[in-house]
Amino acid sequence: MIDFIDGNDAVVRGALDAGCDFFAGYPITPATSILIGMMRHLPARGGIAVQAEDEIASMGFCIGAVMAGRRALTATSGPGLSLYSENVGLAIMGETPLVIVDVQRQGPATGSATMGAQGDVQFVRWITSGGYPIIALAPASAAECYWMTFEAFALSERFRVPVFVLIDKELGQTREKIDFDALPPTPAIERKHAPADNDFLPYGFSSPEETPPLSPFGGPNLLRYTTSMHDKTGYLTKDRTRIQEMMEHLEQKILAYADDFSRADVDAADGARCVFLSYGTSSRSALEAARRARTAGVPVTVVTVKTLWPVPEALIRSACAGAETVVVAEQNLGDYAREIERILPGTDVRLARRMDGRILPPDLILETAGLEAPESGT
Repeated sequence: MIDFIDGNDAVVRGALDAGCDFFAGYPITPATSILIGMMRHLPARGGIAVQAEDEIASMGFCIGAVMAGRRALTATSGPGLSLYSENVGLAIMGETPLVIVDVQRQGPATGSATMGAQGDVQFVRWITSGGYPIIALAPASAAECYWMTFEAFALSERFRVPVFVLIDKELGQTREKIDFDALPPTPAIERKHAPADNDFLPYGFSSPEETPPLSPFGGPNLLRYTTSMHDKTGYLTKDRTRIQEMMEHLEQKILAYADDFSRADVDAADGARCVFLSYGTSSRSALEAARRARTAGVPVTVVTVKTLWPVPEALIRSACAGAETVVVAEQNLGDYAREIERILPGTDVRLARRMDGRILPPDLILETAGLEAPESGT
């Protein structure tokens, strides 16, 4: 089946096919069409879609719905994500699987609601206190908005964490042709339910990297859910050994398996001494810049990061091995370039950036690399 839809509509379809049966959100440009799409389609499938009174309530509704057995999605942009932050911390502490779509816009604060950007990259990583790892995916096309939203639900269930899907205004509101038959298969996502017995521990694990099964409220097991520091039973604790164990668990249940799900597409060129690295909408400019450079006889490797967090360090190091220059292209002040500088010490890491709401042009990437920019038609 071939369709012509934008990234926001693709997110809606991906969520529905992933088994999402609850949505709560608040209208905010440029994410509003996700709210409208879920309110239009979800009730017909037996689900619930709510326009909440604000973003704080939206996240609270989603957390409550998940803990009552639902599979939840919410969507927002810039200022709304700020209001999500406290309840994101609650979802991390309570090990609550849900998906958060952030359709980024130019900022900070209210910024320019109708202009795109990539300014929330570091924000989602450090959105809660303590620096605990999160998972964030970065689609670069409408087709990827579909299957990466589906993947976000699978990851949220596997690790019992909120998973972010970071797109932007240009991707969310630009229509593209999608051949759904050519997309990766989307198998049913199973929720790991806790057994119905008296030995159930809401936050039980035998090793830090293990993710406990989920038992919803109203189910056969006694469940305690709290934002406060707790032990494996869900009771509040001041025991330092148990606190250390729980905090290491929140870290290791993701990082121990990061290499399993981290993605980065590599378009390698033999003899390349320069790498263009990007993600999301900016990666399409990087691919075009590389095409022009190759046309002029300059080999350039392109790395398109799909899993922003955790950083796919091994993949990036391998793709950039032997490179003298790495140009990071992004529509912010260098949020991801800092990560590349960290994992590639000794490499000349340069930043091609734009923050005025326009798509970053291929010529700027070439100029930052010190390469002559051939005409776009050559």
